Amino acid sequence: MHTLLDPAILFFVFGVLAGALRSNLDIPEPIKKFLSLYLLMALGLKGGFALAQSGMNPGVAAGLAAAVFMAFLVPAIGYLLLRRVASRFDAAAVAASYGSVSAVTFVTATQYLDNTGTAFGGHMTAAMVLMESPAIIMAVLLANAARQAVSAPAVVATNGGAAVMTAGAGAPGTPIGRILHESFTDGAQLLLIGAMVIGYFSGEAGKAVMQPFAGDLFKGMLAFFLLDMGLMVARNFDLARRASRWLLVYATVAPVVHASIALALAAALGMGAGDATLLMVLSASASYIVVPAVLRTAIPEANPALYFGLSLGVTFPLNLLIGIPVYAAAAAWALG
Repeated sequence: MHTLLDPAILFFVFGVLAGALRSNLDIPEPIKKFLSLYLLMALGLKGGFALAQSGMNPGVAAGLAAAVFMAFLVPAIGYLLLRRVASRFDAAAVAASYGSVSAVTFVTATQYLDNTGTAFGGHMTAAMVLMESPAIIMAVLLANAARQAVSAPAVVATNGGAAVMTAGAGAPGTPIGRILHESFTDGAQLLLIGAMVIGYFSGEAGKAVMQPFAGDLFKGMLAFFLLDMGLMVARNFDLARRASRWLLVYATVAPVVHASIALALAAALGMGAGDATLLMVLSASASYIVVPAVLRTAIPEANPALYFGLSLGVTFPLNLLIGIPVYAAAAAWALG
């Protein structure tokens, strides 16, 4: 109940209601872009300041390694399950979206932990950055394998009916190097990394100078952004509703499974409750900004309505309204 009464979450709910009522309430596109860039910049600075204060140690390294491990594991599990109910290309795209992360969900989770007085490390922002690319690598590898399967040898009859094998034309694979370059140089990703590096090197002095920008304004800007996200969720319900019931089940159940695996991993590594909560949130969330933009180029055969509609229309609101407090409670119960 505490998270539902948070003003930022209430603005998200209000946005969903306004969108469902087909209101003409809308946030102008330039303001949407500014809010997104502001949140990424402020989040990167916060993570850099916290990382400068804590420094690099075995616990931090273990947390980052756990995040990268989950970024490879989640799309692998997702693809193995989804290829039974969807095409290989759609399965690879959806699995990549769920293997990656939602920065907005992560930001909301950090605010929830701040509100409840739960400590967490700034290195978890770095963990979020590291979890973007492995899912994209997995998607490209799986899509290239699917194209190879489509272009498998075909049998033709020649020389009086003798069977001869010839290779099919097929579609060429997508170069991983080009996709990785697009991923790391994407504006949002680059801003987040750059802000975190600046925050790390400027340290306490930089934190004091940037407090009015990255601290005082943050909550209000987040509420404004979540209002827009609520409007987007309401307007993308139809995309999610057109998916098969098995994909809808995946979008609802898989995040809980991924969060449970992350909690077990966090317990094995001796992570604190705050860091474990954020690892669970990262593992349970799905990308609807960076990865879908890359997937349009990397896997043009996939249906964007599936991977965008499921992540934004189903998983995002579930995590925001229910998942974050549940993950935090589970981490507190398991890790004290």
